[in-house]
Amino acid sequence: MREVLDIGIMPLELKIYIGILAVIIGLVFGSFLNCAAIRLINEESIIMGRSHCPSCNHTLGTLDLIPILSWIFLNGRCRYCQSKISPKYPISELVSAILVLGVIFKIGLGLILVKWLVFIWILFTISLVDFEAYIIPDSLIILGILNRIVFAFTSSNIKTELMSSLIGGLIMAVPITLIVLLFEKIMNKEAMGGGDLKLFFMVGIYFSWSVNLFILIVSCLLGILFGVIQLRISKFNSDAKIFPFGPAISLGSFIGLMCGKELVNIYLSFIYV
Repeated sequence: MREVLDIGIMPLELKIYIGILAVIIGLVFGSFLNCAAIRLINEESIIMGRSHCPSCNHTLGTLDLIPILSWIFLNGRCRYCQSKISPKYPISELVSAILVLGVIFKIGLGLILVKWLVFIWILFTISLVDFEAYIIPDSLIILGILNRIVFAFTSSNIKTELMSSLIGGLIMAVPITLIVLLFEKIMNKEAMGGGDLKLFFMVGIYFSWSVNLFILIVSCLLGILFGVIQLRISKFNSDAKIFPFGPAISLGSFIGLMCGKELVNIYLSFIYV
């Protein structure tokens, strides 16, 4: 379970082959998760029913569902009703490909890779839903927790693994929950949605306390950055949407996965010189 093949030591040709496969997998899952996010928002079944145009409801064929390429060849329009298709679909598919590529080359090839791919796909879907509808479905939070529990049972010390996961989640969620409650009490206004707090807990069960602290700081900084950008956009576009916090937490978590441990160690090395 813990054994992985380090892609970094593989021949260049094999790295390229794995990279191409990673991009294809990322694009395909990005397209599927786009559809899943829409169905979650509309409270539809994720696994039942064919994909269809949101404007004319025409069932989409295979050639309409090729990630990125279909959007390009159809000039960003539905083949059947000619309504515009938002560029957010090919953009999110490309983002998914980048996420999968990064995780595969970071983690390496092994069963543990599945845990982290499922983790980032859950975060990816949460970001799509939250950005569009300002909600974080409990079903995705539960799925993320179940994914962590399942892989905890592959550990040689299941009890320790489960306990450390629970502690990680509490370390991440409890302090920020108390801060949010205090802020809301003083300011008499909502500071953070319950979905965001649940997401912090779900993310926390995957990492050590130090990486969780890193993710918390990075997520908050990203949230501030996205908020400032949104304020700038709203000056020119009164219809600009408020940027939700879920995508900031998700991006902060991805950064934590990719380099959180290394950056924390570098920081600690300066302290304990």
